[in-house]
Amino acid sequence: MKKLVTAGALILLSVAVLSACGNDKSTSESSSTAASTEAAVTDQTLNVGVLPAESAIPIILAKEEGFFEKQGLTVEIKSFTSPNDRNVAIQAKELDGTISDVMTEATFKKNGIDLTITSDILEDFKVLASPNSGITDMKGLSGKKVTLVPNFILEYIMDEFAKENDFTYEIVDIPSFSARSEALLNDQVDGAVYTEPQASMLAQEGAIVLGSSKAQGIKGGTIQFTDTVLSERPQDVTAFYTAYNQAIDYMNEHKAEEYADILSKYQFPDAMSQYLDKQTDKYPYAQEVPKDQFEKIISWTKEKGQIDKEYTYDELTDFSYLNN
Repeated sequence: MKKLVTAGALILLSVAVLSACGNDKSTSESSSTAASTEAAVTDQTLNVGVLPAESAIPIILAKEEGFFEKQGLTVEIKSFTSPNDRNVAIQAKELDGTISDVMTEATFKKNGIDLTITSDILEDFKVLASPNSGITDMKGLSGKKVTLVPNFILEYIMDEFAKENDFTYEIVDIPSFSARSEALLNDQVDGAVYTEPQASMLAQEGAIVLGSSKAQGIKGGTIQFTDTVLSERPQDVTAFYTAYNQAIDYMNEHKAEEYADILSKYQFPDAMSQYLDKQTDKYPYAQEVPKDQFEKIISWTKEKGQIDKEYTYDELTDFSYLNN
């Protein structure tokens, strides 16, 4: 059984491509014709929330390299330093879409905030041990103190590793990123869970990488948009993903060092470029969240008491805007 040490209060919280498919059929005895026109992208700004992680990079590049603009789409990127701050912005209706995760989407739905998951994200979360802990494998965290953000994807990933290796651990909730990092590097906690580029930064300073969500096949990160935007501006969301995938092509065709100056504008450290340039696999286009992963996360979220029912795949997802 996990023990939660709280250092701060946690704020918790088919549309097709709308091609105005008039399908205006006029049928005669010998022939029929159908005409369809594609709705134009609107002139409204699409406000998208991101966190300082690998998942934000295709969105940043799509904006900075002009891929959104080529689609006729205006995108405003709003950066947040924590999931809690992002959730506050969602509640305040400041965002049209955001990078998030399956469990957060479910809690949004429970609390009457209507968003829908439209794709997965680029993600890799690392489990780290403190430099002088002497821990060299995942089982070494058995009974140890691990700092992470509870109730989000970080805790789910840690739980998955703990379950596979048959151990329990103690959560130490330290809201501040810098304070969590300091606690890990100064051996005040035994382990931590971070995404990139933070994980690589901490590893450079002596933290030990014990496991990777990507290598383990754990996926739970998402992009989601408000139901209002999906209903009223579906063509904008489709254009968003066209540009997003063009940015993925750009990432596959260029070394990260070539766009490191863009990343630095968004406060990414040099470690991000170094991490990206070490990758050997091609970056994938935006894809559907795997149904089996979705269902496991929903069950976990209900077991945690964050939701009252197990939402179905169809209730929380719509991948019809993906055009790959």
